[in-house]
Amino acid sequence: MRELSVVANISPISSGNVTDQIEALFARNPEFPSISIQTDDNWSTITAAQFRAQVRSVAKGLIAEGLNVGDRVAILSRTRFEWTVADYAIWYAGCVTVPIYETSSPEQVEWIISDSHAVATFFEAQRTTHAFTPIAANVSHMTRSYVFADDALGELARKGASVSDSDLDSRRSAAGPNAPATLIYTSGTTGRPKGCIITHGNLMAEVDTLVKAVPEVFEAPEASTLIFLPLAHVFGRLIQVAMLRGEVTIGHCPNPAALLKDLGSFKPTFLLAVPRVFEKVFNGSAAKAHEASPVKGKIFDQAAATAIAYSEALDHGHVSKGLSIKHGLFDKLVYSKLRHAMGGRVTHAISGGAALGSRLGHFYRGIGLIILEGYGLTETTAGSTLNLPTALKIGSVGRPLPGTGARIEPDGEVLLKGPHVFAGYWNNDAATNEAMTTDGWFRTGDIGELDGEGYLHITGRKKELIVTAGGKNVAPAVLEDRLRANPIISQCVVVGDNKPYIGALITLDQDALPQILTANNIEPAAMSELLKNADIRALVQKAVNAANEAVSNSEAIKKFVILPEDLTIDNGYLTPKMSIRRHLIVQDFATDIESLYA
Repeated sequence: MRELSVVANISPISSGNVTDQIEALFARNPEFPSISIQTDDNWSTITAAQFRAQVRSVAKGLIAEGLNVGDRVAILSRTRFEWTVADYAIWYAGCVTVPIYETSSPEQVEWIISDSHAVATFFEAQRTTHAFTPIAANVSHMTRSYVFADDALGELARKGASVSDSDLDSRRSAAGPNAPATLIYTSGTTGRPKGCIITHGNLMAEVDTLVKAVPEVFEAPEASTLIFLPLAHVFGRLIQVAMLRGEVTIGHCPNPAALLKDLGSFKPTFLLAVPRVFEKVFNGSAAKAHEASPVKGKIFDQAAATAIAYSEALDHGHVSKGLSIKHGLFDKLVYSKLRHAMGGRVTHAISGGAALGSRLGHFYRGIGLIILEGYGLTETTAGSTLNLPTALKIGSVGRPLPGTGARIEPDGEVLLKGPHVFAGYWNNDAATNEAMTTDGWFRTGDIGELDGEGYLHITGRKKELIVTAGGKNVAPAVLEDRLRANPIISQCVVVGDNKPYIGALITLDQDALPQILTANNIEPAAMSELLKNADIRALVQKAVNAANEAVSNSEAIKKFVILPEDLTIDNGYLTPKMSIRRHLIVQDFATDIESLYA
């Protein structure tokens, strides 16, 4: 067992809560452009003073509505400016925010609101109130709803006009560092979601650590980021709080389909995303080049190989003259265009939620975008380890951040400890006790190892290890991550528990498919026909062969089946953070799995 504990380099948190950061920003720099709001193709600035004033007025409205200190208030909405205002207004009123994914089913919404005992909910628009009517009938304590599209924030501000500043400040300061700031329900791959109690102290400790650890991001001139990940997820939420703490301008992109367009107009200096976004950008660019012409496709492939080789050479401390010349040429032909597509100013990105992989990490650093891959869970307020620009090991998830302890159990499970670890599961002492050791370490459920330099490498999930009939333990993530990186593949689920060999369920990437068909001279056809197409199966087999190179023969995928539908959030097979719901997939596609072993 290897244990690594890092002594904190941050000031101890003895009092206060997250709202103090807004008050401090206002006192320090009231004219700072905290947030940019998009109107058509233009972005208008909201200063720190204006943001604070709007938050305080909405908070007064919540107090006038009769909300009490500690009341839970839900937000069911896409990522948008109003989400942020409502979140901070809830905190200013002394209440607790309960974020809910906009893609949640009515049953999930009802469970979260019922379990958290939420008394009010912010909705994005009438279309997101689809679950409210039956919930109101079933959950008696849910008595208030506010719809952003109906000027709910303005109406609350008008209702709160009679609440004094002193009354608001009394409510604002009611919560101390140990008080719950938010209940974030883990999307979960099995069973009902559990509410993670994230305290004000958890958030402040994590944010202070992050801001001080990455000055290249937070202290860059005119630093800015465009948030497009769900604010209902702990990762996006933490980064937003850190932005307001570290004086970084925030923009919101509620529509992922408009991401490239918004990146071009907003021009952020850094991004936060999950690996699937980086995979999509790479695969889309490659497919577009190959569709344009064989020559452009060949140029892109050579440029990608050069970027990876250049980044790997940086790790070895020497870039040959020939490689440097090739890299400079491709920078003009390819890399500069990719950076321009992301706004032209991006230098860094933070990636989490799943494994990025060495190939993508080296490719992006090679084109001039350093991706800082990190690791954490909802229960650890997102971040626990992070690669830094000054301490970067591509392929790892970085070293523990200051104040964080990491430990590897004899069975390989990663344990974490620090001021960012949650206060427990809401109304679920049994689950809390199961997740925590007697000496205060959190059991992550992930399998990993710490190398000789203290970098953490995640190799799989403890509960997702597949044991074949021959007794071989197989971590599916190794194969799945490599397969999802291939342009033709959208999702992959490795199977083989108690079976004689490893198999896989595979879905095709609908966005990339037209370009792939053209590039390979395959006639377009209905999905049912494409599943039987020998050329399509050959392309998938090639991807499977490449993935198998990462594992031993006994761990390799021997057979696969291509499913007629993709695995998505909408059909329930992916969690909102894009993790596969393995148990549900295995259950629903049992016939397909059995066909692999017939």
